[in-house]
Amino acid sequence: MKSTDQNSRRSFLRKGLGIAAVAGSVTALQAFQQDSVEETGEMVKLLSPEGEIVEIDKAYLKPIPEVHVTPDAAREGIPGRRFVMVIDLAQCKNLRKCHDACEKMHHCGPDNEFLKVLKMQDNKLATPFWQPTMCFHCDEPPCVKVCPVDATYKRTDGIVLIDTDRCIGCRFCMVACPYSARTFDWSEPDQTEEVKHQHYSPETSVPAKMGTVSKCDFCPDMVRQGEMPHCVTACPNGVFYFGDENEDAVSNGSETVRLSELLRDRAGYRYMEDMGTRPRVYYLPPVNRAFPFEDDEFTKQNGSKS
Repeated sequence: MKSTDQNSRRSFLRKGLGIAAVAGSVTALQAFQQDSVEETGEMVKLLSPEGEIVEIDKAYLKPIPEVHVTPDAAREGIPGRRFVMVIDLAQCKNLRKCHDACEKMHHCGPDNEFLKVLKMQDNKLATPFWQPTMCFHCDEPPCVKVCPVDATYKRTDGIVLIDTDRCIGCRFCMVACPYSARTFDWSEPDQTEEVKHQHYSPETSVPAKMGTVSKCDFCPDMVRQGEMPHCVTACPNGVFYFGDENEDAVSNGSETVRLSELLRDRAGYRYMEDMGTRPRVYYLPPVNRAFPFEDDEFTKQNGSKS
């Protein structure tokens, strides 16, 4: 009797599992076959949402969305070049001409500044100074490493760009950037109809798109024409030097100097270099300043000191 009972139970369980498997396969099949399509007769094996391997007609497969491919020229960079920028803090008076030119040419709004002029102070006893700050186009960019769709990328010429046609707005790059150099278009950018219908290129960052990340791009469209970035040409005090590290030469528009000598003789440094990002933007310390520091709040607290 005992053996007969056990065999009966096993038989019952096998039948039950068989029925459950069939029911599961039917459910899995229905998960794929919800649309009314004309079947081809060609069967493919798929894994269902319930973990079942099922065979369905190929007609039920949905096409993979087309992935935007960044143009080769915009992704590869200018051959043989390694662009670099040097900012002379001793010459900056916070005229914001660089900021205004950048905002105008990239059609940025006040909430999406590519270039900021920050008030910096080394310690309480030191006089503050103005520091233009933008994307540093790092040679070890953490933003590139975390982008899941390859929308932000590093070029052979040193420039880091964003292809907003690929950007999905996850903002991982913004979190990864230690310099807070990136902005996000939360709403539809305020652009003219003419700008909205311009041909988009990662080298111009125009037109901007809602739900994507943007930043300073080093104006590669200008560089391709043999011209300087807009911030360099707009500054009347020669604060910005831009050039090619391979040629060991940089220029602020009025003078051209050797990059290596400029950094060596003026004690050039890179902002937050201990982060290991290897920025391509260098700073010259604010010593022997051309202008006194001017700021309403600082003047109230310290009188006319500079």
